[in-house]
Amino acid sequence: MRIALVHDYLIRFGGAERVFLSLRKIFPQAAVYTLLYDQEKMGKYFSDTEVHTSFLQKFPGFWRKRQKYLLPFIPLAPETFDLRNFDLIISSSNSFVKGVITRPRATHICYCHSPMRFGWDAYTSYVKDQRKRFLTNGAIRVMMHYIRMWDRSAANRVDHFIANSKATAGRIKKFYGRESRVIYPPVEIEQFNRPSQKQDKEYFLIVSQLTPYKRIDLAIDAFNKLGLSLVIIGQGPDKARLQRTAGKTIEFLGWQSDKSVKDHFQNCTAFIFPGEDDFGIAPVEAMSYGKPVLAYRKGGATETIIQGITGEFFDDLATESLADGVRRLRLNLENYSPLVICKRAEKFSQERFERAIKEYVIEVVEQNVVKSKYGVSNHSTKNASR
Repeated sequence: MRIALVHDYLIRFGGAERVFLSLRKIFPQAAVYTLLYDQEKMGKYFSDTEVHTSFLQKFPGFWRKRQKYLLPFIPLAPETFDLRNFDLIISSSNSFVKGVITRPRATHICYCHSPMRFGWDAYTSYVKDQRKRFLTNGAIRVMMHYIRMWDRSAANRVDHFIANSKATAGRIKKFYGRESRVIYPPVEIEQFNRPSQKQDKEYFLIVSQLTPYKRIDLAIDAFNKLGLSLVIIGQGPDKARLQRTAGKTIEFLGWQSDKSVKDHFQNCTAFIFPGEDDFGIAPVEAMSYGKPVLAYRKGGATETIIQGITGEFFDDLATESLADGVRRLRLNLENYSPLVICKRAEKFSQERFERAIKEYVIEVVEQNVVKSKYGVSNHSTKNASR
């Protein structure tokens, strides 16, 4: 069986890229496709294979680094991949590559990190932001109408959806009208050290891409008011704005090596997760060190964090609500059991992910063997069942 793995963009290393690398570990002989590839940042992960890119890779570097300018062309890009020789295609997508075109007898499984947020539930805020930047209100709305129509059509090309959380499964059902199997992303539990003893210096930690939807601004405002130390690891387009609002107790470390990130997980007081995410790998990483997590009570965090056992929640995207959560977390610090928190994190291990993916692929392939025997294609079966 010939297998292709397809990912939206291999231009930075984040949670979705970790999942993609785990899929490649499961299927090491699979061909790799992506819309855009940054050799400098991602080459070390793909030194032993050719990475097939789309025509977008031929655009000048200025454009490749600013995908919003390429948006009118991006829906065409996954459709140009030549996947006719592959029997199984596994796409890892939160935007466009679920739209690849496969031959009728091939099986397309999409591991969906999220339905396209800027096209659906974050559409209003996206339009507002882009209108300020480079397009008129009318132009962006017309373009996004086209993008949504394409996205809905592209979802119909997928034979089977895997969701990274129950929250994402609900959004797949709402926006695409499709059922999905929930398989949580992998966290490399075995590489982490066991919980450390209480540290002399109290500081709270954020490890995140610095983009607006992560709501790092809420944490900065809260910690400015509380006067507590907050360490922020990560890069992103929102960094300059966030730094301008940060007080003297906020420290930005930018990009850090894996060892440095581990050391900060090991020595922090607790982890802060201020935005809504579809799953959220970083909070589970923090829990693998026995560290409690404060998170917004939405999205994937509600499926990984147990109130009062592995952390706390805050209920409103407001500075006061997050600050109150920090106070409650600090009051409860002596009651958290690092070993119990670690045990919870182990439910999201790499081994569990690999086993679940292999079992699901075998299940799907066996179903399709039966369908082929009776001359029924994947796409006709899927469409008939909807």
